Amino acid sequence: MDLDALLKPRSIAIVGASERPSIGRTLIEASKAIGYQGALLPINPKYPAIQGLPCYPSLADLPQAPDLVLFCVASRRVLEGFEMLPAAGARAAVVYDAGFAESGAEGRAVQDRIDAICREAGIALCGPNCMGNMNPHHRSTSYIMPIRDAAQLAGNVGVISHSGSISIGLLGDMRRFGYSLMISSGNEAVVKTGEYLDYLVDDPNTKVIATFTEAVRDPERFIAALDRAADAGKPVVVLKVGRSERARHAITSHTGGLAGSTRVFSELLRRHRAIEVSDMDELTEVLAVCQGARWPKGRRIAVVTASGGQAELVLDVSEAAGLQLPALAPAERAAIEATVGPLTGDGNPTDAWGNGDFATNLPAALKVLGASPGLDAIAFCSDVQDGQPLGDPAQMSDFCKLLIKASKASDKPHYEMNMRPGLMHAHHVALLRQAGLAMIGGTRQGLGAVDRLARWTTAQRRPRKPALYGGPTLAQALGDPSRRTVNEHDAKRILAARGVPVARERLVRSLDEAVAAAAAIGWPVVLKAVSDDLPHKTEYGLVQVGLADAGALRAAWSTLQDRLKAVPAGTRLAGFLVQEMVAEGIEVFAGVSRDPDFGLSLAFGIGGVAIEVTRDFALRMLPLQEGDAEAMIGEIRGAALLGPLRGRPAADVESLAACLYALGDFAAAESRLVREIDLNPIKVLPAGRGCRVVDALIVLDGAPAQAKGASHA
Repeated sequence: MDLDALLKPRSIAIVGASERPSIGRTLIEASKAIGYQGALLPINPKYPAIQGLPCYPSLADLPQAPDLVLFCVASRRVLEGFEMLPAAGARAAVVYDAGFAESGAEGRAVQDRIDAICREAGIALCGPNCMGNMNPHHRSTSYIMPIRDAAQLAGNVGVISHSGSISIGLLGDMRRFGYSLMISSGNEAVVKTGEYLDYLVDDPNTKVIATFTEAVRDPERFIAALDRAADAGKPVVVLKVGRSERARHAITSHTGGLAGSTRVFSELLRRHRAIEVSDMDELTEVLAVCQGARWPKGRRIAVVTASGGQAELVLDVSEAAGLQLPALAPAERAAIEATVGPLTGDGNPTDAWGNGDFATNLPAALKVLGASPGLDAIAFCSDVQDGQPLGDPAQMSDFCKLLIKASKASDKPHYEMNMRPGLMHAHHVALLRQAGLAMIGGTRQGLGAVDRLARWTTAQRRPRKPALYGGPTLAQALGDPSRRTVNEHDAKRILAARGVPVARERLVRSLDEAVAAAAAIGWPVVLKAVSDDLPHKTEYGLVQVGLADAGALRAAWSTLQDRLKAVPAGTRLAGFLVQEMVAEGIEVFAGVSRDPDFGLSLAFGIGGVAIEVTRDFALRMLPLQEGDAEAMIGEIRGAALLGPLRGRPAADVESLAACLYALGDFAAAESRLVREIDLNPIKVLPAGRGCRVVDALIVLDGAPAQAKGASHA
């Protein structure tokens, strides 16, 4: 759909325009204030003219087809006017009022009718339940706020916000950046975030894009637009609200409960090279960092202060936030100390106060840091703000100019940083912007923004060719097309054919077969009941471990026979599983689950029932990219358990990574059928000895909800 009529209209009709204070009057006044050059067409049968403009009784009476029609009337009156849009030749519309899909069935029906009209006639609709749009470069606005100073508005930040109040807040602060487009999208009945993103990617005035997102209503286009933006060199900064996990539905596997929508969405943004932030401070700081002419090419930050205590605070906050402030190289430290005097700590942050001659010390420190091959960005702490009652403003400005001068001799981005967010000196901001530098605020927020942009600049697509296996497809291997839960034995057999290492086992149907199987596998063994209808066997005590001989196996067989009497009626038993007892090794967990919007993801963590308590797991979207499995293994908090520990050899991490790739490749290849897969536990043996999947479960898409249980064991 062509969005030019919505975002760069040549003519605007205002339904419900009025001379009295109202949205309609505000829109006319705002259009004049921003310098709109197109035709303004007020519509209201009560007035012959409004604000010096001819006023028309209805859409049918307009002298020309309007590009954009603004509905400044109550929701109950919108549909009547909307029915007239196709005949009037309108190409776009904005509906401001609430009372549509968000208000219940009646409102949903009206919104659906509006949607149908728009799609049939090719009308780009913003809203309903929105604030409208503003395009400062085109000097057009459908945004329902008065404009006091149009000169401040234009900039390079494109915003898409589901919240009107958030867009109002962003437009209230133009100190460090302005806007290419401000889009308050509301209910997104027709035009959705993904389509707006595509438009902003192609907009020459937009350098960075921000979204305030409540829900992604067009997942496929949203994802594709993120990729286009990254390829075009335009960061997309996403603040997603409603991040608490969706109300838990009844699920079959652990993975479905672990990989909630929040974690999946975060991983989706990482995979598609967007920048996720958690609050407005972080959002605005990233947008501010993007104003710099140079962007960081790596994550290594140096901070210059005039205080030892300030340096210590920066170091504490940075370490807690996972920021990289590397120690200075000995030669660099010596070079700075030659002018400044002894430095505390490891030299980063650099307390350049030294002998008190800061005007000499600051340039000396900045010169060394700016030339360092071990650093990627420089931040200078300078707590200054408008209207401060103490200090010498001229001296502070001199320090700012020294920072600018140092940046010209370096290839690294330089920033002036206030220790607290939101505080800044307007004169400094102007000096920095003119020189291509950015002002940032808050140690965690400001330095964190530098780090986020650095991660974005270094992110790359890492395509990987999945392993190819012959043999039957999942549908062919299932046999019975009505199956929705695949029992442990069949799941492992299917996965083993795709390269997943599984424990040795045999399916038996009699005690004699069980004894023979155990003798062939080797004692001790594990005995389990097997059924598609019993995905969680431990709930019924249907797992017996550590069976050392035939006598123990016979006793366990008898026990399982008794316990099977307690299982639900109609349970179909496939037989019994005699499995090797894998006593040693580190227990880990791997699983696949389907998000209803974004598809399959792979989770990995330390295994056993503790996974749901510790929630220590890594997540990646499928298909896996090159290096994903190794990165997942290394990033969980319990990763040290897989290394050498107290004389115990390191686990076979290489084999584990191969297992994760094989699982991910299988799930991605069979994505049409797979809903969930659990491998829990996987036993990772000492290096060189591989790993073994001890228990497995496959849940097929469309499976009926089942009560969640304990570990499959």
